[in-house]
Amino acid sequence: MSDGGVWMHEPARVPEGHPGPRRAPIRHLALKRAAMAGATAFIAVNIWTGAPLLALWIGSQVVGTTTLSMGAVGVVVVVLAVLVVAMAFALVWLNNTYADITGTPRGEGRLGWMRSMNTQYDEEEIIGMRVTLLERIVVMSVYLAIITFVVWFFFFAHLSLPA
Repeated sequence: MSDGGVWMHEPARVPEGHPGPRRAPIRHLALKRAAMAGATAFIAVNIWTGAPLLALWIGSQVVGTTTLSMGAVGVVVVVLAVLVVAMAFALVWLNNTYADITGTPRGEGRLGWMRSMNTQYDEEEIIGMRVTLLERIVVMSVYLAIITFVVWFFFFAHLSLPA
């Protein structure tokens, strides 16, 4: 990115008189980045809400009667697994595309949250690692899901907890 923040990459040297490659202005990059952040938030929230609801709805269509069957449970589990795996791959694709658009290096090796707590061997690898915006969005959706569950459980579930 140039000092003025106008182009995505430094322009390559071109011969005199040649117009050179066209690059997207920063406003288009900002729109792409915002769209990717929105898509990431949408997918991250739907992993916790939309995928289970869609799997339950598909399982309810398979039942056909008012009694529960193991076939319907199996359908719900399989559909939920397929949806979550597809959404996880979509999140990885969005993160890699976001890295390409912003010009940041893609995460090589293990993900930050999968690294060992013992940094004796990974110190050089950890120095300079940054969490991307899309990773922050996914983490925030997990926090939101956990907080929502805790609030529901303690205030709205009406369960009598042992004293």
